[in-house]
Amino acid sequence: MRITIERSNLLKSLNHVHRVVERRNTIPILSNVLLKADGTSLDMKATDLDLEITEATPANVEQAGATTVPAHLLYDIVRKLSDGSEVLLATNTDGSSMTVASGRSKFSLQCLPESDFPDLTAGSFSHSFKLKAADLKMLIDRTQFAISTEETRYYLNGIFFHTIESDGDLKLRAVATDGHRLARADVSAPAGSEGMPGIIIPRKTVGELQKLVDSPDTIVTVEVSDAKIRLTIGSIVMTSKLIDGTFPDYQRVIPTNNDKEMRVDCQTFAQAVDRVSTISSERGRAVKLALSDGQLLLTVNNPDSGSATEEVAVGYEMDPMEIGFNAKYLLDITAQLSGDAAVFLLADAGSPTLIRDTAGDDALYVLMPMRV
Repeated sequence: MRITIERSNLLKSLNHVHRVVERRNTIPILSNVLLKADGTSLDMKATDLDLEITEATPANVEQAGATTVPAHLLYDIVRKLSDGSEVLLATNTDGSSMTVASGRSKFSLQCLPESDFPDLTAGSFSHSFKLKAADLKMLIDRTQFAISTEETRYYLNGIFFHTIESDGDLKLRAVATDGHRLARADVSAPAGSEGMPGIIIPRKTVGELQKLVDSPDTIVTVEVSDAKIRLTIGSIVMTSKLIDGTFPDYQRVIPTNNDKEMRVDCQTFAQAVDRVSTISSERGRAVKLALSDGQLLLTVNNPDSGSATEEVAVGYEMDPMEIGFNAKYLLDITAQLSGDAAVFLLADAGSPTLIRDTAGDDALYVLMPMRV
């Protein structure tokens, strides 16, 4: 294999694929990126056996061929080469090493044979549809913070995507929960998604996807089966295994008859919560909300360091009530709201609270209270 390629193109593609590769690997080939030169492009592929990303980038191919080299090492080398330079990639005759040369810099990297590189892409997909990158990004951004990090309930370690009938329309819905809070977001279901299996996309895949859908006008092709998902974003193809488990019936925890409504300016509320929670203990982080007519009093008590209070004007005309929440969870949710005001629908101090955005009803959040 012998090719020349612009550093900027090589770096951009390596940046997309190398992140999949785990820093510590017991299987040497999984530390490598597969480079395949053919025609007028260089194809790159990296995998951790659960997630695979491939990307094609234009290159001047003098001699076609394929090899694998350490992914993070190649990325670090290319990152440090000078801007606007051309990079030569050439394997030696027996394929045991590859030269990376640019200007006066020259590196030699150990290769492993292409034939050892695993392939994730086998299998067929039952459903295929196209989705605007902006819609996909919205579904992920609004829900991913609520993904559970507890490995014991592995079926909560991802976002649950499914189609559902809502108000007479078919929606593509994303849901994530860790048992303390729940986030749900909807977009109109794209043609071809009808009847797709409910799938749980793992946390790592969600994180990588979030970085790849950076251009809102791109159209993403989504293919799903019971076990895998494949997403095509321009020249990037991402294939991932899905979490093999049953997502709980989240509808049961969404309260329907919370009758106490509080409206509050989102930014003012978030800043007040952030200020009073400065004094809270890392472990507890509980903030008490005392509601009365048109007024909200936020209180934090920490036996070790003191207390803090702040008053915020709110739209509230019901009976006075007190309820406690985890301050971090409140801030995570308010960070997702795009409208000026947040709407809290409350029942009592021991029941889950519903939080909505005034900018639209495409997302809602449920938060379990804390004892304070």
